[in-house]
Amino acid sequence: MLGGSFLYLCYIDESGTAQVLNPDVPDSVPVMVIGGFTVPEERLTALASDFIELKKRFRPELRTRPTLRDVVHHEVKGETLRKSFRRTGRKQRRAAHGFLDHLLNLLEQHHCTVLARVWVKQNSVVYDEEDLYASSIAVLCKSFENYLAERAASGIVVLDSRNPSDNAGSVHGITARKFSKDGDELPHLPESPVFGHSNTHLGLQIADLLVSAILAPAAAATYAADLVGNVHCDPRFAEVRERHCPRLGKLQYRYQDGQGKWTGGIVVSDARGQQSARRLFEPAPHVVRQSLHDIQGHASTRDLAAVASFPESAAPAP
Repeated sequence: MLGGSFLYLCYIDESGTAQVLNPDVPDSVPVMVIGGFTVPEERLTALASDFIELKKRFRPELRTRPTLRDVVHHEVKGETLRKSFRRTGRKQRRAAHGFLDHLLNLLEQHHCTVLARVWVKQNSVVYDEEDLYASSIAVLCKSFENYLAERAASGIVVLDSRNPSDNAGSVHGITARKFSKDGDELPHLPESPVFGHSNTHLGLQIADLLVSAILAPAAAATYAADLVGNVHCDPRFAEVRERHCPRLGKLQYRYQDGQGKWTGGIVVSDARGQQSARRLFEPAPHVVRQSLHDIQGHASTRDLAAVASFPESAAPAP
């Protein structure tokens, strides 16, 4: 079988935009994150079932929904959790953190890995969103290709659908690399990335939570904390980084490129302060995970790439 007899899925979503960052506008977005996770095909059904049960615990009203379709269609959005983190009420914050604690448990239990591209913007600089997105997808597909090659496996990349023109632009480069007359650069991906809708794909819902509820607020709090009063840089987002990012760091797939440099995993391009990606994964003392009972009843690219940094690692994740 081409690429191997084992199959892996890779689900990718995005958070934030490339719109110009205005430090005087409270809701101006300082970061753009494109990323997600991989899962072995034989673990996908179990992961989906466990995630459905987690959604029911977090949203008890889902337990009375008449069909599975209703439960799948109802999304727990990363944006909703970010709002919970910003609230002064401790109970809501605890419930949101507890939900993410158990989501990461599921990824660990089902042998998933995480990968992402984090772009931190400078003030008043114009970026090309199509370029940022397409280049990110290319990097993530290359990392996934290496992951598959190490396992003699095949893989499918599923992207959250945006609109037809954006969808086409994000994969044209991958198609060209696959079907070039000079040979296939991604032989373990039988096809270019395909598109799905988050309200029908549980994998995309999980990817949204990773990038929108963890990585985006954590990156904003880490690399753009100087934006006082910006809603995306709320001081409480530092707790998101301290509590959840060390676990994400351990879930990364890392590998050495042809020059022996470690790459892959979660890559940060910090055009704002040129800080290392390692800052995202520094553990905080005395982090306590919630029990399940705690979560019931919850109410331009070239310039950025020049400062891309990677978490230091002695070896790739198993």
